[in-house]
Amino acid sequence: MELNLNLENYFISLFNNKYIGDDAAVIGEYIYSKDAFFENVHFKKSWMSYYQIAVKSMYVNISDAIAMNAKPKYALLSVAMPSSITKAQMQELAQGFIDVAEKFNIKIIGGDTISNTKLDITITIISKSKKPLLISGMRKGDLIAYTGSLGGSKKDLKKLFNGGKINTKSKFVNIKLRDTFIYNVSRYLNSGMDIPDGLFSDLDKLLKVTKTGVKFLQDISKDVGCSGEEYEMLISFSPRDKKTIIRRAAQSRTALNIFAINNRKKYTNRCKSHHFKR
Repeated sequence: MELNLNLENYFISLFNNKYIGDDAAVIGEYIYSKDAFFENVHFKKSWMSYYQIAVKSMYVNISDAIAMNAKPKYALLSVAMPSSITKAQMQELAQGFIDVAEKFNIKIIGGDTISNTKLDITITIISKSKKPLLISGMRKGDLIAYTGSLGGSKKDLKKLFNGGKINTKSKFVNIKLRDTFIYNVSRYLNSGMDIPDGLFSDLDKLLKVTKTGVKFLQDISKDVGCSGEEYEMLISFSPRDKKTIIRRAAQSRTALNIFAINNRKKYTNRCKSHHFKR
């Protein structure tokens, strides 16, 4: 298994500085984010085409920029490839990177390639934002919401492990980013982050950074709360801005679920790390 979240958080805490804690590091107007996308940890080649692997690895990284209310500008790619990879597969992989980069007006400016026993991808995204959206901005009494629907990735992952197939529109292979919504409501948000590790686990990160608790306004099952690989957005905002945010969500056709309110009530994460290695 991949490192569990407790060990991951402990390791990160060893590098204690003001730049660490959000989805990306903020230095002036520039936002720097980096994520790994490794075979047998985040995906299996039997489940996805090389094109889909490249596309998802880019989306996973761009998601961090969007969560920070930043516009991605540049990308650095590091790709470790097995010696068995063919030129056709390399072309397919490259086209996935190129297509996503063009969609978001990102320039791929370099990186590194090495030989490896499996396909491992690491991407650095350099973005710009005049007003970054931070996790630490959540205030007492804020409403907490997530975009879209959750739970589908966990169901589809179970299908894949059981030898089944999933729809090409599944979030596990086809991430839906919420850039239009976030850019349109950022001025009304107090905090924000994406949801890669599952709602309950990422909510735990949010609350630990702000040293607060939460009161749930509805029951959320573990199938929904512990489903990772969703990449929806987790946001908080003042109740006085609720109507405006709901209206702007409707304008961008973004489903919005207001599920909790920030307070001092202790919160316990009920999920384990969702990543796999078999």
